[in-house]
Amino acid sequence: MGLCVCGPRSFRSFSTARRLLDEYKCVAVNEAESFIERCMRSVGTPDQHCRALSQALVAGDVRGHFSHGLNRLEMYVHDIEVGTTALEGTPEIVKETAATALVEGNNLLGPVVANFCNEMAMKKAKDTGVGWVACRGSNHYGIAGWYTMKAVEQGLLGMSFTNTSPLIVPTRAREVTLGTNPLSVAAPGKNGDSFVLDMATSCVALGKIEMAKRKGVEMPHGWGVDSKGQETLDPEKVLSGGGQLPLGGMELTSGFKGYGLAMMVEVFCGILADAAFGPDIRKWKGDERVANLGQCFVAINPSAFAPGFEDRLQVLMDNFRNLQPMEGETSVLVAGDPERIHMRKVEQDGGISYHINLMDAMDKLADRLNVAPMPTIQE
Repeated sequence: MGLCVCGPRSFRSFSTARRLLDEYKCVAVNEAESFIERCMRSVGTPDQHCRALSQALVAGDVRGHFSHGLNRLEMYVHDIEVGTTALEGTPEIVKETAATALVEGNNLLGPVVANFCNEMAMKKAKDTGVGWVACRGSNHYGIAGWYTMKAVEQGLLGMSFTNTSPLIVPTRAREVTLGTNPLSVAAPGKNGDSFVLDMATSCVALGKIEMAKRKGVEMPHGWGVDSKGQETLDPEKVLSGGGQLPLGGMELTSGFKGYGLAMMVEVFCGILADAAFGPDIRKWKGDERVANLGQCFVAINPSAFAPGFEDRLQVLMDNFRNLQPMEGETSVLVAGDPERIHMRKVEQDGGISYHINLMDAMDKLADRLNVAPMPTIQE
């Protein structure tokens, strides 16, 4: 087994390789899923719900979205333990038409609610051309792209939105009021190729700031501000009284556009479904209220429109990929390509590379829950 490290890095010397090997540990995909299921089962979660969560979280890590994978497990365990997420039950349809539905998630695990809604949206799209399902009473559901990719697998276009705890400081404001409110849009191309946009409407997902703190490194410019509203590179200052910036950063660099996108997601989720919204959603840390997140899932059948959708999309994507790259770059990518590159690396390495600080946290969680830790792939 070769060296297994996170990200496309080049080794300049054996000492560099040794250092990187020491910083990251490689875990087989099925072992990561099994560990999540062991942890959740230990706090009473039903097997089917454990499986829904493990698949969604590990898919995030496989695609390189480490902010929304194993990094989130402690939060799910905590919410089950303190009762802010329900252990058992099923989502319920509150209102329904041929193409739409409103769902009550009954405070179940986010992926359980989201899978229910997404499956319904896809079925409606096949029956009527489009399916639009909004839900309330949900919880954190992993990466938004997990659900839109399921639509692509069935030849559909998919959209997925969720509101979140208030973390963003709106343009011209001084306090957090909106969530990172991620969105995903995915569409099928030819021969398994696809467009998969999966993004937060903040400059960066909160988990990436948390990962910077775990690693003990500074953040890039433009990610967040401190409690005085001043830009900072210290993740701790963002996480303890500061806030994140909307996509685009400050007003001068078009942060108002990210602010507007975050509000758009809120319209589709909290407002449309009558879930919690904006500053009324529970705080990210130290708030034991029920989350009551709003989420929205859309599926569109391209066959209900002009024929040849996949062909045209493939031409468009290939046009971008064939552009001459700027100096210092090797290729032009489209949404979904960086994740595919990371997925190939996971396959080549035989597993997912996790930072040792995250692995240490998972070992401590395993000890606390009295479950077997995650085995790593040896060099």
